Amino acid sequence: MSYFGSSWPVFMGFTIGLMGFAAVMTGRALAEGWRPFWQAVFYCLLLALADRFLIFALFSGDLTSVPGYLLDAFVLFAICAASFRMTRTHRMVTQYPWLYEKSGLFSWRDRGSAQ
Repeated sequence: MSYFGSSWPVFMGFTIGLMGFAAVMTGRALAEGWRPFWQAVFYCLLLALADRFLIFALFSGDLTSVPGYLLDAFVLFAICAASFRMTRTHRMVTQYPWLYEKSGLFSWRDRGSAQ
């Protein structure tokens, strides 16, 4: 056991793989529904709780590992935030093509502004 509250392969496969997919879908759902970004924090904290419990139940990990929970929450929030921003960018430039154009993976700009 380490700071992860489980082994490194369990953290990579379960937290980043399976729960990371749930974080991606959470970020997409929030952005598609025009929800505010702060709601991602709440949902990612819940995802981290579910992750801790499932690692405990399936892989005999440490349920009460505070560093493991914080690491899980941070990783899941980062994945969710990236998904949220990418989806919001796509949504803005496809829903308002006369106003905005893509200026990167995570951003858009006014169509009239020159660079």
